[in-house]
This record gives sequence, C-alpha cells and structure tokens, in this order.
Amino acid sequence: MVQTKTEIKLVNGTFTVSEATDLLVSLLEEKINFHKLHRLSLGERFPDSDTDYDDTRIHELMQERTRVKNLYKEIQDPLAKLKIEGTLSITIED
Repeated sequence: MVQTKTEIKLVNGTFTVSEATDLLVSLLEEKINFHKLHRLSLGERFPDSDTDYDDTRIHELMQERTRVKNLYKEIQDPLAKLKIEGTLSITIED
C-alpha cells in the first residue's frame, strides 16, 4: 500500500538572527526562482499559457522575503537566537 501522507523536517534548529535571515531568504529565493523558471518554461512551450499562478506566487514570495529582511532589522539584540521549525507535509492527491 502506498503511503498517502509524508512529512519532511526541512528546518529544525536555533540560529542567530543573521543565520536565520540567510536561511529563510535562501529558501524563499529558491522558490521564487522555481516559479520564474516554471513560468518561462510554460511560455516557451505554450506561448498562450496562463501563468497567473506563478506570477501570484512570485509576488507573494517576494513580499515574504521583504518581511524576513525587515524582521532582521527590527531585532535589536545582536545575540538573539531564533528557533525555526519547518516541516513539509506531502499528501498524495487523487
């Protein structure tokens, strides 16, 4: 029988503000690049394809990237630590 739900611990740890910012910005950049490449690929294969989903996700992810960078600026304590727990939940859909 195929397992229908899996979880992957992507991030789990305590980081300095700088490390946490670098980690989160890098993850967001990867997702932004994924959607940019997907949009480009669709456009090349199917010139009239609908790229609204990718466009929307790129915009949302760029806003989140800005939020992460602003969080870094708001934390005044250079010795502050941030705990990050990030689990991906993967479900097989019919």
